[in-house]
Amino acid sequence: MLLLLLAYLGGVLTLLSPCILPVLPFVFARADRPFLRSTLPLLLGMALTFTVVASLAAVGSQWVAQANQIGRWVALVLMAVFAIALLWPTLADHLLAPFQRIGARLSARADAADAAGRGGAWTSLLIGIATGLLWAPCAGPILGLVLTGAALNGASAGTSSLLLAYALGAVTALALAVWVGGRVFRALQARLGLGNVLRRVLGVAALLAVVAIGLGWDTGLLTRLSAVSTARIEQGLLDAVPDAQPAAPPMMMMAAGQAGAPLPVEGTLPSLSGATGWLNSPPLSAEQLRGKVVLIDFWTYSCINCLRAMPFVHEWAQRYRDHGLVVVGVHTPEFAFERDPRNVMKAVQQLKVGYPVALDNQYSIWRAFNNRYWPAHYFIDAQGNIRGHQFGEGNYAHSEQVIRRLLVEAGQTDLPPPADPAAADLQGVATQADMGNLRSPETYLGHARAEQFASPGGQRADAAFGYTLPSTLALNQWGLSGQWRVDDEAAQLQQAGGRIAFQFHARDLHLVLAPGEDGTPVRFRVLLDGKPLPAADAGADVAADGTGTVNEHRLYQLIRQRGTIGPHRFEIEFLDAGVQAYAFTFG
Repeated sequence: MLLLLLAYLGGVLTLLSPCILPVLPFVFARADRPFLRSTLPLLLGMALTFTVVASLAAVGSQWVAQANQIGRWVALVLMAVFAIALLWPTLADHLLAPFQRIGARLSARADAADAAGRGGAWTSLLIGIATGLLWAPCAGPILGLVLTGAALNGASAGTSSLLLAYALGAVTALALAVWVGGRVFRALQARLGLGNVLRRVLGVAALLAVVAIGLGWDTGLLTRLSAVSTARIEQGLLDAVPDAQPAAPPMMMMAAGQAGAPLPVEGTLPSLSGATGWLNSPPLSAEQLRGKVVLIDFWTYSCINCLRAMPFVHEWAQRYRDHGLVVVGVHTPEFAFERDPRNVMKAVQQLKVGYPVALDNQYSIWRAFNNRYWPAHYFIDAQGNIRGHQFGEGNYAHSEQVIRRLLVEAGQTDLPPPADPAAADLQGVATQADMGNLRSPETYLGHARAEQFASPGGQRADAAFGYTLPSTLALNQWGLSGQWRVDDEAAQLQQAGGRIAFQFHARDLHLVLAPGEDGTPVRFRVLLDGKPLPAADAGADVAADGTGTVNEHRLYQLIRQRGTIGPHRFEIEFLDAGVQAYAFTFG
């Protein structure tokens, strides 16, 4: 019962999540109709669609995912027609006459039924089902918990009940919003005669929603933004309920004494057809990979954790390539610049990635695995079953043991000896983190996820502003100096001479940076505790005199201390305008 309540509350919080924005115009377009015969059936249709599709997806069948994608595109076309009809009724009549006549008949029947005080509910229910195909809720901690249970345990009455409770929670929040919005709309229409204006506003909003869904913003950018809006509240609810979060499923990470325990089956290899492109290989399918042991590696090229794990993935790919192992890198971007195939291709060449890489710009493969981590490794046997996973860096010896066991199961008998992780030649950013001295967390500079910002006045979202640095910073606080424009992902310097400061405690300091929008390189110099950076502590991207240049979209290693580690004030001054700063990471 507590889990049902949590699922319901998670659904209610959906109203605060950016992922609900694309469907709001379609819901509010019927806010002027009677609530019980129009709005309520529409919202119940949305809830029903979400529950059915999510429950079927737990089975893991490929046709379910494909049918859902087809349904989304059909619904998207219909909603685009709907938006055009709101904006330009005459044009829609001429260009889309057959569809308009059908829609007009349905609408007329619904209106007549509403006027007579009867019916109309079935029409609204069908519209709600179509709208539900476009609704892609952000997977916060509560929905993630429900979907993880569904993926592990398959479809069941309990899983469907939790999904339905989540959907009903979202319906409750939307119903309240539509009820209030409907009263406002009717007041504006009656008193100010703004009926046509409201119709056109809804038409513009609906078209923007169609574009957002078509570009995948509802499941990419909005999903990432949602972590800021509701994740903390949801996690607080989970933490407040004892045993709400089930124990972790059986994984491949076992103690030495359990090395012989059977590897569980955690699901089947989902479709890879959602890739927007492939590097180093023609497109691969799950069917083509049958008979091979497969390692799926989720990564993105500016992620420090991914970069530190990558040498071990390279080693496994080379060591077991001739023994039936296929490594597939799935590049799922975190920042907008990582969507550019040219940037990814350049990173693949620089990092010497020789195995196939699927570009997952629409998060299709990410969602198919219900993944939430960079890096994440999934181990698939020759029959296409997922037999283990590793989230985050580390546990390399255990991961290799799982690979070897799956190869033996597949009939391989002459395997080379396992690699020694301690003997790996790790240099630059690939050097493993100094966990004993790591007391600073990953910190984002864009206003969507920024924390511990200490410049006076706080951040000014999406507007140029002159910032100043405080004289002192507490541990893990940071600030800006100079003229900066802070958008949701990054801070962009408007004039030369700007600075970023961070009070950190770690051996290594990295900063994800990009040159100006036109690609013009940006020079910088690094200070430590107000003095020029000692040559001995310069990172891989800093010269001995503390200077460097930002000429690519990537992660830059700015500090690697060789002596005693302690708290320090880091500052970087940019000698040219245009630089874009995304996130600090440490090691």
